[in-house]
Amino acid sequence: MSSPYSGATPVGSTPGQDPYAQGNYAVSPDEAYGAHSGAAGTPTTAEGRPDVEGTSVGQLFGELAKDLSTLMRQEVALAKAEVQAEAKKAGKGAGMMAAAAVAGFLTLLFLSNALWWALENVMDAGLAALIVAILWGVIGAVAFSMGKKKLQQVNPKPERTVDTLSDVPSALKPN
Repeated sequence: MSSPYSGATPVGSTPGQDPYAQGNYAVSPDEAYGAHSGAAGTPTTAEGRPDVEGTSVGQLFGELAKDLSTLMRQEVALAKAEVQAEAKKAGKGAGMMAAAAVAGFLTLLFLSNALWWALENVMDAGLAALIVAILWGVIGAVAFSMGKKKLQQVNPKPERTVDTLSDVPSALKPN
């Protein structure tokens, strides 16, 4: 049993005639295309609009679906790259804060004892311990502020992706 569409010919052509010879199709299936997702190509009219005469609505919607799919895949890849870059910055800032905390603790522990014992020879032991504690508190505050500054430079929003996604609705509207 044959399909009711078997043997169908494009508008204006006769059976047995090469349908591409009349130019009723936007693109012949034998042509090679550039780096776009659709198979219909992008020929244009003299006014610069897409030449879709003779192309079925189904083919046009198929091209639209392929192009939107490609666009969304590219946007997701861009967002992923941006988020990874920002996560890398955040990781470095957090690592610096952790290193500052560990170094600060160990430094506080060992040098505090040494300084305390040195100052104890000149003054009361309690006053010597207070001076040492204040000194390491200032050093810890400086390390914390440097780490906080690094973390504030992190931008969690993928700016370029948001910008390009905002252009998608206008690109879908006819001129």
